[in-house]
Amino acid sequence: MNEDKLKKMIERMVRDAMAVNEANVKDPPIAGSADVRKPLHNFKMNINKEKMIAANWKMNMTTGEARVFAAKVKSMNIDRKEVVIFPPIYLAPMMINALAGSGIRIGAQNMHHEIRGAFTSEISPLMVKDAGCEFVILGHSERRHIFNEKDHDINLKVISAINHGIVPILCVGETLDQREQNATFRIIRNQLRLGLNGTTPRQSTSLVVAYEPVWAIGTGRTATPEQARNVHSFIRETLTQIYDYSTARDILILYGGSVTPENTESLIKEKDIDGFLVGGASLSPDKFKRIIELC
Repeated sequence: MNEDKLKKMIERMVRDAMAVNEANVKDPPIAGSADVRKPLHNFKMNINKEKMIAANWKMNMTTGEARVFAAKVKSMNIDRKEVVIFPPIYLAPMMINALAGSGIRIGAQNMHHEIRGAFTSEISPLMVKDAGCEFVILGHSERRHIFNEKDHDINLKVISAINHGIVPILCVGETLDQREQNATFRIIRNQLRLGLNGTTPRQSTSLVVAYEPVWAIGTGRTATPEQARNVHSFIRETLTQIYDYSTARDILILYGGSVTPENTESLIKEKDIDGFLVGGASLSPDKFKRIIELC
């Protein structure tokens, strides 16, 4: 054996030995965790309400402000409505305690699909669960357009959320340019198909979809009831193609684009609008309570 061949053989043996060593020192699997690529088929979240109103606080609210908010909304009658508040994650345990007995539930605004790792500032599904959150917003337009999240990334998060018993609210929506180019339906179809890739009809019982026209978020502009109805009906039709009719019929589809007490009543009357993902108006307990009352 010549010197070059011997050198290459030794290098290969060293690489193989290092790979075995790395495999042996990996963290052991966490009990109850699952490979994000292998969706579970036996999880069903209890969403039996007629309407859902979700408050996305984004990067707002201090502990003191959140306590005041909770005190003002805790006693209201939410009837057969699913009300979920999505505070910054550090506020979740406090909000759960402050709202105990109210029927209002708590969710996370985002999460990573991995259960642990060197992902600075990220939050894993185990951390979301540990904080007491039952829902998570995924694919929000600000995550897509500011943080450049792609449909593949969002799909991994959707599957991971379902695997860990967390209800994903998958956000879809078009920009102003896309709407003006008559690409709204194509964009939303792709976001749904790619975001839900690998999920099953059974798993969709643990799914909520939110339509958020990007051009209406934080701009004061709102889709007309007719515009919202047309897109929501298209979402329902696409979900029927992805799953089946009965499955698609039971999935809640929320509208989220500058929702206010002033436009709630006209929007909620439309077919296939099952509630709202509320942004700025959800920071005011009085406005949020009024939106809930109108649904």
